[in-house]
Amino acid sequence: MNIQDNVIKTYLRNVCFVTGTPCGGKTTVTRALGERYGIPVYNIDEAFERHRALSDPACQPNMNKTFADADEFFGRTVGEYEAWLAGTTREQLDFVLLDLIRLSQNGRILCDCHLTLEQAEQLTDRSGIVFLLQEPSDIARTYAERPDHKGFRDYLNSASDPEKAKALYSEVLIRRNVGFYHAVRNSGWFFIDRAEGLSVEETVRKVADHFGLNAADPVSVEKVERDTPRAEELLRFIETCSWEEAKDHLAALIRTWDFTGDEAVFAAVADGRIVGMTTFLMTDYYPLPDVFPWVSSVFVDEAYRGRRISEKLIGCANAYAKSLGYEKTYIPSSFFGLYEKYGYRYLGDIVNYGGDSDHLFVKEL
Repeated sequence: MNIQDNVIKTYLRNVCFVTGTPCGGKTTVTRALGERYGIPVYNIDEAFERHRALSDPACQPNMNKTFADADEFFGRTVGEYEAWLAGTTREQLDFVLLDLIRLSQNGRILCDCHLTLEQAEQLTDRSGIVFLLQEPSDIARTYAERPDHKGFRDYLNSASDPEKAKALYSEVLIRRNVGFYHAVRNSGWFFIDRAEGLSVEETVRKVADHFGLNAADPVSVEKVERDTPRAEELLRFIETCSWEEAKDHLAALIRTWDFTGDEAVFAAVADGRIVGMTTFLMTDYYPLPDVFPWVSSVFVDEAYRGRRISEKLIGCANAYAKSLGYEKTYIPSSFFGLYEKYGYRYLGDIVNYGGDSDHLFVKEL
């Protein structure tokens, strides 16, 4: 089957592709964008094992190639290693595109991926992709030393001759990326090179501007500080909201500002006024002292529902939690099927202080 490029681009119109060289910052930037703007992130590396389970060794031989140990893996020639990497990426792309078509039909999605310039031309317009680059010699020097590559580093060190194995993958990384690096820089496509020395915050801002996220998203989420006009506005919002079961408790919480330590409250602002809120708490309405922190009291005004504001609120609270060093957050709910789409998974049922049963969900950050 041969599907024309214009058809593919139409079905992928809501996908923001973040690609480039290894160590260019793709994963860091896509995660930061996802948390800030409440946009789901699709990481093709994380999807690989699921795709391999769906694959056919006859049709996807590179994806299904196995190695007895590190000596066999690093015992290949540079050409064999490079061809296997290219073949694996090419074979997985079919699975990736079908996932993206399915996931992006109802809204934007960020894709952390590996695309060549030719594939970029086929899949998206120039406004829909960013190339994040690092100079190839720096990639070879730092790749195995990154904390998120510990598994690869341990595997490399299990080889009989780790230095020889390191020399092999370093040469492959350079050969595979040197031409690509210079081609992107001279292509006219939007790129950011780590050599520019931008901070993560500056890089995220430039990428968001390129994708039009700041202009397209009229909803912002901000941390509310005590004794400010925004805190007074939040109290009025709660006092007049329709959440009868919780409004009295939440209003009292804001009036007394009964937050301790890292606890905080976030407000969603649209059209110049607060339209939603959530809290970040160390304890919630449950006798579970070992379970924390909680993302709780998620509420959005009825007139603004359907605009993914809950996702933005939760994403902002999770970004705050991660900045404090927490590795997970918990959410209680009376329902299934709501927080799962934001990356949470069901842990079990819990009983609150009132004796009622709820469901407990957790998300690894």
